[in-house]
Amino acid sequence: MKKISIKSISILSVFALLLFTNCKNSETKEVAEKEVKEEVKAAAAKISAPAPSPFSTLKQKVGLTDVTLEYSRPSMKGRTIFGDLVPYGKTWRTGANANTKITFSTDVTIGEKNVAAGTYAVYTKPNEKSWDIMLYSDSDNWGNPKEWDAAKVVASTNVEVQKMPMKIETFTATFDDLTNNNGVLGLLWEDVYVGMPFTVPTEKLVMASIDEVMKGEPNASAFYDAAVYYKTADKDINQALTWVDKAIEMTKEDPKFWMLRQQSLIHAKAGKTATAIAAAKQSLELAEKVGNEGYVKMNKASLEEWGAK
Repeated sequence: MKKISIKSISILSVFALLLFTNCKNSETKEVAEKEVKEEVKAAAAKISAPAPSPFSTLKQKVGLTDVTLEYSRPSMKGRTIFGDLVPYGKTWRTGANANTKITFSTDVTIGEKNVAAGTYAVYTKPNEKSWDIMLYSDSDNWGNPKEWDAAKVVASTNVEVQKMPMKIETFTATFDDLTNNNGVLGLLWEDVYVGMPFTVPTEKLVMASIDEVMKGEPNASAFYDAAVYYKTADKDINQALTWVDKAIEMTKEDPKFWMLRQQSLIHAKAGKTATAIAAAKQSLELAEKVGNEGYVKMNKASLEEWGAK
């Protein structure tokens, strides 16, 4: 007799079981197949249409801090907004649909309050003359939370309403008045603008970076960047002068017109007009060779201001 392998028996057994099961549950199978077909048909019939309040993401670097705002943008559509659609004196989700969320990559300061790096819901309480803007630690609500928890308000600030000379049809957020250390979250809709100022820890981060790099073996770019930061941030100008001169010395075989431009400005700020003029003339010459009209114009203006011959 021909032997049948264990593997063949296993396959036959599985096949028999499937056949038995299919026969036994034929009615159930028909019902299941019908349901699947109906689901596929329903999915295929779904209409793709634009959202009434489209979603938007706004990203901004403020100093060394990444700030991201995610929000949905309703439109006026002939409606009166503030004091009607959005009642005065009541907490508003600040947009439409899910929470409007703001994310900071570093700690920031809002008002007098330190706000840890993270994501927060942005709630507002509009009034005719001013708004309360609040950051709420629970950012996963759809609109307002079912129960408001004051302990979850990590920062709150009252800001003045600024009336605009025109109307903004669609709710809009902006990042305004940017400096190395500050920014403003702007909210615009109808004829209203309000702004929430915030401060970022740029100086702390930059100073930590400078201290760390200067402990090692800084290159010309490090000396240059540190000098320019000191000049821009109105820190020790004599230290900035030492660093920028070091950067220029290290690149003397291949001088850069933008470095020489900053050297001239730092020397001028330190009261060293003669050396500022010398650096500006060298920067001007190099900028003319490469055809950089912007630097040519800036250097000529500085040389005239400093009384260069």
